[in-house]
Amino acid sequence: MPTFVVTIKLPDSYDEEFMALIPRHRAFINRLLSEKIVETYAISADRSRGWVTMNGASAAVVKALVEQFPLARYFQRIDIDELFIFDSVASRFPAISLN
Repeated sequence: MPTFVVTIKLPDSYDEEFMALIPRHRAFINRLLSEKIVETYAISADRSRGWVTMNGASAAVVKALVEQFPLARYFQRIDIDELFIFDSVASRFPAISLN
């Protein structure tokens, strides 16, 4: 299955409604992580951008899923790029321990 990186532009400021949606949003992301649909989830330190690495059949499928994120209506821009190579420490076999 192809892997995509989703770059999200977040709003410059957050209102109470946005803040109230964060727990529901995190629960949704956590479910996708447990289902291995989302591989990684990151928000920049200044909270202006986010990156989500996702598995999906196509960019359209990934976009449809991102649009279901509880905070999606606040996203100012969504860019989706299919990855040719996705390698990470998390995807490697654990080191062998002789203990």
